Amino acid sequence: MNKICVIMLLSIFPLTSCSKNKPKILIIGDSISIGYTPFVKQHFSNKAIVFHNEGNAQHTGTGLEKIEEWLGDEPWDIIQFNWGLWDLCYRHPNSKEYGQRDKMNGNPEFSAADYASNLEALVAIIKKKSNAKLIFVTTTYVPKNEPGRFEKDVEKYNDVAKSVMRKHNIAINDIYIPSIGIHKENGLGEKDVHYTEKGYEELSKLIIKFLNTTI
Repeated sequence: MNKICVIMLLSIFPLTSCSKNKPKILIIGDSISIGYTPFVKQHFSNKAIVFHNEGNAQHTGTGLEKIEEWLGDEPWDIIQFNWGLWDLCYRHPNSKEYGQRDKMNGNPEFSAADYASNLEALVAIIKKKSNAKLIFVTTTYVPKNEPGRFEKDVEKYNDVAKSVMRKHNIAINDIYIPSIGIHKENGLGEKDVHYTEKGYEELSKLIIKFLNTTI
């Protein structure tokens, strides 16, 4: 083996070894998590490998259909997951709003009781398939004039979710209260649950702070 090959191998090996030692974090969630994940990835770029499930995790029904695919066979060290915004969203087939949202005439995707039941099933699947540290992130703020969601439902759905997580000794990152202030400062208005880029960056700080306690 010539000197150039030896030098190349020596330079590659430490990088490969270092990468293997980094914890692997899987984030499963809706568009809110999609918004803050790039900031989380950037923050942990030298400390951990951060992935997000492909696409939008939507509601717990979608989760039950795809959770095993998202988990794959990777040896995850941390799995952070959230559902809720889609579960509590009211829809009606005749609605002209985006996503057929209609909280006056529609029905929720899942009732709070069904949401809890679906979370129970999801937790069972995740625990059966992975030994990762699990973190549940609560649902973020819903502004009063959002056409498909009631502001008051968020706390109700968060309460049932937290009850399920406590039952299974799963860590809870409760970002609901701070998300209110972040949305009021950096949200997309009183009809939209989403955030500006600055808003997602602020949300990411809540995620990063909690993940730092587990890595």
